Amino acid sequence: MRTLLKLSLIALVFVGFASCSSDDDAIKSEGNAKLALRLTDAPGDYEAVYIDVKDVVIKYNGGQDDVTLGINAGIYNLLELTAGVNVLLYDDEVPAGAISQIRLVLGEENTIVVDGETLPLATPSAQQSGLKIQVNETLQPGVLYEFMLDFDVDKSIVSQGNGGYSLKPVIRATTVAESGAISGKVFPAEVLTMVTAVNGSLEISSYTNLQGDFLLSGVPDGNYTVTIQADLGLGIPPVIVENVTVVRGEVTSMGEINL
Repeated sequence: MRTLLKLSLIALVFVGFASCSSDDDAIKSEGNAKLALRLTDAPGDYEAVYIDVKDVVIKYNGGQDDVTLGINAGIYNLLELTAGVNVLLYDDEVPAGAISQIRLVLGEENTIVVDGETLPLATPSAQQSGLKIQVNETLQPGVLYEFMLDFDVDKSIVSQGNGGYSLKPVIRATTVAESGAISGKVFPAEVLTMVTAVNGSLEISSYTNLQGDFLLSGVPDGNYTVTIQADLGLGIPPVIVENVTVVRGEVTSMGEINL
């Protein structure tokens, strides 16, 4: 049931393997690691959630200076980043060393769409110091690391008593090389469907796309119970599949699933 995970980037790349590289490339990479950051989303019950991503700051342990990355900044609708869709925020070298946090710094153009109305999304702490994502990873020189930042919208949006909304982010960071994935295709494809994989306290969710495809990425090793739940308003009972096994570096395909 498993197929090899087709990564967009190789998880571990050693400079010594690139025998055709120039001396200048070797000098440039000395003391640096390669870092890729991707932003994706677990689903939320809103029409749209727009996040104004300005900067990413890498915080190091051991007295190393923080590094602000020149990222692919922009305003992204998190609810479009499902079924394997993600945004590449950064793909370049950074100083090697032990990092403790990735901080996602937001601008002021954060909004949420509810019942057709666009409302401001309050994010005071994020604008000042960034959304703090604990990683605790040691970046080795000459090695490529790819982090997936999984933004859980449903748990991150707080409805305020005055009718407004605020952002208290829940973001899960995983490295692609240390995780697997679960894929499949749900019929009928035109039915909006949420797919949730559960292993103990860990819960990972995504929606199907317009073709009925889904991909749960950044899934650690283990056995999962997967629930396929159509829009509750349609009265379609959920499909529950137990003992779905995920192996690091592989995609577990569930094939076609009929509601």
